[in-house]
Amino acid sequence: MNLPGNGDGWIVSRAVNSHSGFDAGAGHSRIRYRPEIDGLRSLAILPVLLFHSGVPGFDGGFVGVDIFFVISGFLITGIIADELAADRFSILDFYERRARRILPALAFFSLLTLVAAWLFFLPNFFEDFSRSLVAVATFTSNLYFWKYSGYFEHSAHLRPLLHTWSLAVEEQFYIFMPIVMWALYRYAKRFLFWGLAIGAVLSLALSIYVTSRAPTANFFLLPTRAWELLLGSLLAVASVRKLPSGLNSVLAFAGVAAIAVAVFGYTEATPFPGLTALLPCIGAVLIILTGRNTPVGAVLSTRPIVFIGKISYSLYLAHWPVAVFIRYVTLQEPTMLHAVVIILVSFALAFFSWKFVESPFRVRRAAATHSRLFVLPGALATLTVLTAIGMAGIWSSGFPNRFPDYLAMRSQIAAVERNEPRRAWRNGTCFFEEGEAFGGWNADACVLNGGPGPATLLWGDSFAAHYVPGLMAHAAAVPGKLYQYTYAGCPPVLAYYSYARPACTVFNQRAIGLIKELEVKTVILSARWLDLRSRGLGLLAGTIDELRSLGVKVVVIGQSPAFVTDVDVIAYANRAAQGERATWFTLVDSHFNEELKKAAAGAAFVDPIAIGCKAGRCPYLEGGRFLYFDAAHYSIFGSARMVETLLPLIVGKPEAELISHQAN
Repeated sequence: MNLPGNGDGWIVSRAVNSHSGFDAGAGHSRIRYRPEIDGLRSLAILPVLLFHSGVPGFDGGFVGVDIFFVISGFLITGIIADELAADRFSILDFYERRARRILPALAFFSLLTLVAAWLFFLPNFFEDFSRSLVAVATFTSNLYFWKYSGYFEHSAHLRPLLHTWSLAVEEQFYIFMPIVMWALYRYAKRFLFWGLAIGAVLSLALSIYVTSRAPTANFFLLPTRAWELLLGSLLAVASVRKLPSGLNSVLAFAGVAAIAVAVFGYTEATPFPGLTALLPCIGAVLIILTGRNTPVGAVLSTRPIVFIGKISYSLYLAHWPVAVFIRYVTLQEPTMLHAVVIILVSFALAFFSWKFVESPFRVRRAAATHSRLFVLPGALATLTVLTAIGMAGIWSSGFPNRFPDYLAMRSQIAAVERNEPRRAWRNGTCFFEEGEAFGGWNADACVLNGGPGPATLLWGDSFAAHYVPGLMAHAAAVPGKLYQYTYAGCPPVLAYYSYARPACTVFNQRAIGLIKELEVKTVILSARWLDLRSRGLGLLAGTIDELRSLGVKVVVIGQSPAFVTDVDVIAYANRAAQGERATWFTLVDSHFNEELKKAAAGAAFVDPIAIGCKAGRCPYLEGGRFLYFDAAHYSIFGSARMVETLLPLIVGKPEAELISHQAN
């Protein structure tokens, strides 16, 4: 997700060896319009839009961010270089142009999103939104979402300002870039290209290095993203000779192919950014380099594609909040009908913003309302107002009095506090989250019961840990000692590797040693098995074979239900029809556990969805108590209820008997 590159396709003449003498009204730079760059914007925004709308096949659509970074670096660097060469560069002029280009549409969509959040978001969601609004107004949203993108935070799909992280990256880049270019131009003009090149290489090297060490920081922060903008900068200041038309066309097609491979070939499992981000970035560079006089450039210069590029900034700002609120209101993942609605509404809002918000502010006029004396103080005042609104939402804890009936419902339903289940999981001792050292795992501290008989190990991620309260409640029914060995986001699969959680490999390998050391005879595997979809469910087979070779009985607990958002939101939305046992649609495909069971051949398998759900609907409320404490993890009460049902399988009863027992 990214702010489409700024500059509107107007390119500094010296960067493209053309002198048309067009006055853009922003410092009197000699520039000419390149429609194919607006076309390239459309080639970037459309995959992002389709990806976030839930259209199948665009799993790598997120690389549009990187294309926009390259475009932005190219345009802005070219303008700065032109003004430096003409001895016209002014840092105040530069930031005035940034304010006129960025803030009107950003403020418009922030306020529009604020209205929707006020109308629909329950207090905890509105408080989180308010924090992100402050981050947007201070251009630190990348830092905010980096810091608060933890395992138990609200789903990213329900954060309507999440996409502004890339805007923050660009604005942080623009703090340093004018100063760096001014210093290099004044004191080391011949070193300008190589100075930027060194910066790009160092940033890329850092991004590659932290891909498996700090993947979240790698995604969100400027130091590991700067090289993408600097690629565009290098193209803007380089002296590139005109290439033969045949070679130009080949390179342009290669650029489109590189972008297509990333859009259609990358998935959420692709380590990103780093080396993999080079492909779409180089694709963008090739398209900019080859220009309009190629078949690719001609297509990108056609009116419909150029128009999409022109509105791409507003389209980017509009589409993600629309997708978020459709999820929140329908409480379902987008269907194809929803996708069509998201796309149409996004285009309508984008056109309105481009026509009536962006365009009037974009070009400096002589009128006092568009002078620097107005723009910069006006920009500061706008950001201050947004910050104040966000702080009010934080201080008020999300204005809970907006929904008095929600507060009444919460008081009637015995809701479990969010931290209580995690304490019951023995967080930091037997359940570990990213960054926590698990080397000190102690068997005596992580035994759930002390009965005689062969030992059992519960191994998995948080979707294993959420059975712990229930297992402890029914500890007397479990023969032998039952040990807990769990790590957030780490499915118990020996072949599993995650760039987001590289510690999973060591954690899982260590389980084999513990099984031997503790003479474990039964291993219970449980996880958010959905994480294996992009890697292949077949990875589980190797782990089962390894365990069976040790003479261990293996029990696999299948994927448990998951909802689009927290169950209290679902309960509030369905309060009029609330009964003693309320149900809602699970996000888990009905056939997923059937496929997982085939992959788990050789192990005893239990399907929590087949046992507890019917026709794709699963209970989330029973006897006035929530079965979950968020969107997918069992509450203490829910854990006890589910373990009561699953325990017969663990101690040896067949699944058919188990399902029959639940039906009765």
